[in-house]
Amino acid sequence: MKRVITYGTFDLLHYGHINLLRRAKALGDYLVVVLSTDEFNWKEKNKKCYFSYEERKMLLEAIRYVDLVIPEENWEQKKSDIHEYHIDTFVMGDDWVGKFDYLEDEGCNVVYLPRTPEISTTQIKNDLNK
Repeated sequence: MKRVITYGTFDLLHYGHINLLRRAKALGDYLVVVLSTDEFNWKEKNKKCYFSYEERKMLLEAIRYVDLVIPEENWEQKKSDIHEYHIDTFVMGDDWVGKFDYLEDEGCNVVYLPRTPEISTTQIKNDLNK
């Protein structure tokens, strides 16, 4: 069984998120989504989410491409997640190109998928504020 992992906040879930999850799942048999906690988002990313961690987790768990949702509590946990969950492929959006190449030293492939160009959570928030 090929295992894939991806990370994100997934607030204001939209079809760009679904595209990423669908393409990530297509790279293997089992998809682990590591979801940023509210505390991590605020402390490390200076982001306040619209939906709570539990609400975002519930939404992700309802998506057929997602097999497991676990919390992201710090930047450093990626290496341990790869080993604990026996990950073959690490996937992120292409806005992170090069940032996680070091994970190949942990024995997994690193793949950066193109973002869906016309949609983003930031764009949604900006449009709603107009």
